[in-house]
Amino acid sequence: MESGRRGLAKMLVCRLWTTISKALFAEFLATGLYVFFGVGSALRWPLALPSMLQIAITFNLATAVIVQITWKASGAHVNPAVTLAFLVGSQISLPRAVAYVAAQLAGATAGAALLYGVTPGDIRDTFGVNVVRSSVSTGQAVAVELVLTLQLVLCVFASTDSRQTTGSPAATIGASVAVGHLIGIYFTGCSMNPARSFGSAVIVGKFAVHWIFWVGPLTGAVLASLIYNFILFPDTKTLAQRLAILTGTAEVEEVEGVEPQKKESQSSSEDTEMENVCQVA
Repeated sequence: MESGRRGLAKMLVCRLWTTISKALFAEFLATGLYVFFGVGSALRWPLALPSMLQIAITFNLATAVIVQITWKASGAHVNPAVTLAFLVGSQISLPRAVAYVAAQLAGATAGAALLYGVTPGDIRDTFGVNVVRSSVSTGQAVAVELVLTLQLVLCVFASTDSRQTTGSPAATIGASVAVGHLIGIYFTGCSMNPARSFGSAVIVGKFAVHWIFWVGPLTGAVLASLIYNFILFPDTKTLAQRLAILTGTAEVEEVEGVEPQKKESQSSSEDTEMENVCQVA
């Protein structure tokens, strides 16, 4: 029986690693595509300068497509602010959150590098780097990014909460991104996503006010998570459960608690166990 438990635990760990690897690739790919299409829509071509509506619609459609492609593989965070919000809401472990953010930043850099490489030199200009309008103070810029990200993260939670909806969140999250751009472009170029700002800034080496596009979105994400998970729709997780999820030990406890009753019942229960482990991780 002991050897059976060890074998099942080993198999679950292997399958969990496969799932996490797929999720990290999904975050890398999704963020790269998001930056490529979104920043690409903001490039200033002499004969066809981008309008605010064009940029907002492009970010909207890109978000909807990317979420539809990857939300079942990784949850389609595509944004360090969203990942932080899920961490605060005890819906993802700290190790997985760190890995997600790393994948997002790498994907954003790769997407920006690809766009930079295929864009003519005279069109690159500022290359879609988020900047603060001259008449807007840094405090106002942080506040705007905070509010824009707050509404985005609230929409993400509401759209992916199984208690509220069972359909694809692609359209609603895309609409939320578009709403943010329709107002945020005038203030800061609208980031709402530190990875989106990071990709462009790394490629052209412009970090003058880059901190704004981390502080604003991350603060807004934390506030949105607290509002949604502790005020609007509080869950029933205990402190011990939250700590187990945070440290990534929740899935280990589940594996150790498996007591196979019969050999013939193991194969039918493994998929259920794996589903539970992956959801917690």
